[in-house]
Amino acid sequence: MKRNLLLLAMVICTFSVFAQGSKELTLKDITSGEYRSEGMRGLTPMADGETYLQMNQERTKIIKYSFKNGKEIETIFDVTTARDCKFKTFDGYILSPDETKLLIQTETAPIYRRSFTAIYHIFSIKNNKLEPLSDGGPQQVPLFSPDGQQIAFVRENNIYLVKLLYGNSESQVTKDGKFGEVLNGIPDWVNEEEFGYNRAFDFSADSKMIAFIRFDETKVPMFSFMLYEGQYPTLKQYASYPGTYSYKYPLAGMTNSTVTVHTYDIKSHVTRKMDLPLDADGYIPRIRFTKDENALAIMAMNRTQNRLDLYFANPRSTVCKLIVRDESPYYINDFNFDNIVFYKNNFSFLSEKSGYSHLYWYSIGGSLVKQVTQGKFVVSKFLGWDETSNTFYYESNEGSPVRRAIYKVDNKGKKTKLSSGEGVNSAVFSTSMKYYINTFSNLSTPPIVTLNDDNGKQLKVLIDNSELKQKIAQLNLPEKSLFSFTTSQGTELNGWMIKPIGFNPANKYPVIMYQYGGPGSQEVMDSWKIGIDREGIGWETYMASQGFLIVCVDGRGTGGRGAEFEKCTYLTLGVKEAQDQVEAAQYIGKLPYADKNRIGIWGWSFGGYNTIMSMSEGSNVFKAGIAVAAVTDWKYYDSVYAERFMRTPKENPEGYKASSAFTRANKLYGKLLLVHGTADDNVHFQNCTEYSEQLVQLNKQFDMQIYTNRNHSIYGGNTRLHLYTKLSDFMKSNL
Repeated sequence: MKRNLLLLAMVICTFSVFAQGSKELTLKDITSGEYRSEGMRGLTPMADGETYLQMNQERTKIIKYSFKNGKEIETIFDVTTARDCKFKTFDGYILSPDETKLLIQTETAPIYRRSFTAIYHIFSIKNNKLEPLSDGGPQQVPLFSPDGQQIAFVRENNIYLVKLLYGNSESQVTKDGKFGEVLNGIPDWVNEEEFGYNRAFDFSADSKMIAFIRFDETKVPMFSFMLYEGQYPTLKQYASYPGTYSYKYPLAGMTNSTVTVHTYDIKSHVTRKMDLPLDADGYIPRIRFTKDENALAIMAMNRTQNRLDLYFANPRSTVCKLIVRDESPYYINDFNFDNIVFYKNNFSFLSEKSGYSHLYWYSIGGSLVKQVTQGKFVVSKFLGWDETSNTFYYESNEGSPVRRAIYKVDNKGKKTKLSSGEGVNSAVFSTSMKYYINTFSNLSTPPIVTLNDDNGKQLKVLIDNSELKQKIAQLNLPEKSLFSFTTSQGTELNGWMIKPIGFNPANKYPVIMYQYGGPGSQEVMDSWKIGIDREGIGWETYMASQGFLIVCVDGRGTGGRGAEFEKCTYLTLGVKEAQDQVEAAQYIGKLPYADKNRIGIWGWSFGGYNTIMSMSEGSNVFKAGIAVAAVTDWKYYDSVYAERFMRTPKENPEGYKASSAFTRANKLYGKLLLVHGTADDNVHFQNCTEYSEQLVQLNKQFDMQIYTNRNHSIYGGNTRLHLYTKLSDFMKSNL
């Protein structure tokens, strides 16, 4: 049958950012953050519903502002005036529930993607005085009790408790925590990475109990990688002989941590284990106390991750009651956990059981009150509920999968679109739900942060990125546009395009396709923050200034278009995704201004994997490709992620075979550059070494760039400039 790639080729919208200036864009400008946009930092709505706190850009102050007019009310904390302050800047803060104290975060040291240690200081707002949270060493994930009189934190896998009314006396809640064996109150590596959180404990509403998840990773296999002296940072202990870093990392199908939920009675010091009917190999991605001190919410999943159970546990009797069960023929997305918000008599819940993510409203007893939203669009975030008017607020992509807007639905079901900008909007509401701070951008507009009332009326522009716009005015920037086309299989796909500076439709331009393609991801958005740098002026813009046509297409498996589109890649990751990148290249190659013989593709992480799979799909459309930090076989990746989309290798051997870059390596076509960091704790360097060996044995030539001691993000010192120079030179040489 003749393959027909006729595009119903409609350009949705074209945005031009033709500046008057002629300043040349450089890689150094991009990697130094010269054109990075400004946003809100450290925003915390206050209990009165009328004010909020915000860190200043210099990280020296915390200032209180009015939600009504955006005006500064007073400075709450200032490093230059606070008593006993010995630091000049700080990294973050936490406001106590009674709003009399702050925890000031300093000396932050990353562990993995979301975890870090820091030195925290207790700041009394009334006394303008700082004192250390603890003298026993750096802390993790500190949390105030609801009454504001206690602070719990984790140190070296154990939970500690500081009582502020007793001279900041410190006691140890758990004592069996040990690296590589037991973690209390913080998740292990795989749970942190794939369920997206770093704290696994909570206080009861009456501040009398602490509930925590215990992770026993004793039987989880250890993974090790080499460390060298290196630079940025320099590990002097390995100046002569390399060392190793070892940690527990469960590969697909391997043993996971055993997880249990416990409560600690602060007064009696009694610790209890909850009687949770969890599968032996199940997950507990979140626990959270409800407004009822006798109801601990436990979110539990089976290992296959196609069932989410919400239990309420009595922290003293240990009895657990099933409140809601959500099931899927494929898998449950992990975005729901933090969208479950508990009120006194109700709670919110996002589910895809209708085929699209929608907002559901339950009684606290687990009875469905109503489905708040419905239709062929995706609700991406629950933003809050106004109890007085019974109004719901949420973020969704109704109208277009590449745009997001803020909506409200009143008690009669009347829907109102609050955000006015056509592009991508996100919002933070006041506790009263009377005001919200909206961040808006689109392809041609850097982020604009505005203060609005609950009818969407703009009260004040807080950030307009005018300084960035002035810099942009000095540049001659390329044209950006959104487009869509239909594949030979009848699937409409969305994309964005950046045309070269001085674009002439009579010319033939080389093409670079950037993509990611992982399940539920979205690279194609009407947003300023597109591309690998998540900025409007990044490496893609630089390459367009060098004469390349830059294209990005979201294939099947990506998000924003409902469960059927997103989950059609289930059990065979990478197959449909690669087919769609090939079809996108074939479509682009038919455009009169694209050179079909000079098309390259690249990506990072899943995008690197997608690059290799697409170059090995058998169509030979890509002349060159770059795979950065790429997975090459899902058997090398972690259990939670790989099994969510592929199940275990034992359950799905044919799927793993079809999804492996190894099984199609003999069909690799085009010049390939492999890039990897040797200390990547996420996608291990093993993926790169084993795949490169496969190519060697097949006599397939390739290039490789290795970065010493670099993790999955590959940065530090001059690293990013070197990396982007390497990517640029490779594409210029081969296209």
